[in-house]
Amino acid sequence: MYALAIDLGTTTLAVSLVDLRSGRRLAVAGSLNPQRRFGADVVSRLDAAVRSEEALREMSGLARAELWRLSDGLLRDSGLVRSDVEQIAIAGNPAMQHILLGLPVRSLAFPPFRPLYTQGVRLNGSDLGWDPAAAVYLFPMPGGFVGGDTVAFLFGTGDRGLGTGNGFSQSPVPSSQALFLDLGTNGEMALVAGDDIWATAAAAGPAFEGGNLSCGMAALPGAINSVTIAGERVHCTVIGNVPPIGICGSAAIEVVSELLEKGLLESSGRLRDGGEIPSNLAARIVRHNDENAFVLHRDARHLLLLTQGDIRQIQLAKSAIRAGLDVLAERARIQCQSMQEVVLTGSFGTVLRPEWLKSVGIFDSAMVHITRFAPEGALAGVERALTEKDGFSVVERLAERFRVVPLSGTPLFETKFMENIDFPHP
Repeated sequence: MYALAIDLGTTTLAVSLVDLRSGRRLAVAGSLNPQRRFGADVVSRLDAAVRSEEALREMSGLARAELWRLSDGLLRDSGLVRSDVEQIAIAGNPAMQHILLGLPVRSLAFPPFRPLYTQGVRLNGSDLGWDPAAAVYLFPMPGGFVGGDTVAFLFGTGDRGLGTGNGFSQSPVPSSQALFLDLGTNGEMALVAGDDIWATAAAAGPAFEGGNLSCGMAALPGAINSVTIAGERVHCTVIGNVPPIGICGSAAIEVVSELLEKGLLESSGRLRDGGEIPSNLAARIVRHNDENAFVLHRDARHLLLLTQGDIRQIQLAKSAIRAGLDVLAERARIQCQSMQEVVLTGSFGTVLRPEWLKSVGIFDSAMVHITRFAPEGALAGVERALTEKDGFSVVERLAERFRVVPLSGTPLFETKFMENIDFPHP
């Protein structure tokens, strides 16, 4: 008795093989979402799907084929065959789930930005061009751009450390004040306040996952995953201990934090000229495509830079996230300082310290000390749901408690976005 859990991310895909008898994960695999040729973010892909039914079909086929390839590899490496899989469960944001199913996306692409369905969907594998023996479940989507991945994230992590002693199996919503933040392309966040779950999605773009950066990449071998500046020396660590070929999202946030602290980067986001820097670090500032850039690594084959444009991408992303958080707190009528816990997930890299998020202006000081990281947040929730004995009914009940707050065209969001565009003073 085995199952496949799938996290259908905008930037990355993840599939795990679960033993339903023990509830144990046997193997996991991941890859970049092949739909990225149609755009790095949800808005670009929705636009492509609205303009062309052929593009919609191609994006659907790309995702289905890649998920089949990943799951096939897991089964082969585990000595299993397709007929051993009884259940497949999938969680993604509304755009990704609609595109996977090949459904029209016009209702998502234009106001009022509503999915065609909100409850969970049950299919057969044959409906997706897969082995027909397995039953397929797609997570419910509360509304707007808040989807099954957010529901899965809360379901997988919501019963630990919230001080209630009750898991979602008994009480789908903890009576606590906690923020759940998926720091990815779609920027989903959910604020638990008593019996309500206030949720939204801020279009942060792929910068936090290494996308849209001049040398950005996923957290794979060859990605710089840490950048520290000690005195006048810059030290980089690389995933896989191989020569660097790019930088992942968490390291990009770290280096921005370091540049702010060392005075190379102004709170406005301007990277200073070399002549303004009274240390040998000035030699790290170069001109690239008519803008300043900071040299992360240079060798005979690669010149890896964090450019002024990269910094602007991170600025826009962090401002969108913080503004979304402020809007949720306003709707829930609570102060960020009163939160009891912050749970963070995302495909940004191996380590993302809360202090860096404070440095760039996403977190307040109080949030730094109550934050924990939940690796593979959505995937862990899908796995947990597969091992429940109630046939996903508790997941459905959890999704019904969401109160979705739209951000597009909201004056408060626009005001908060502009208020948070600068980095904090170090």
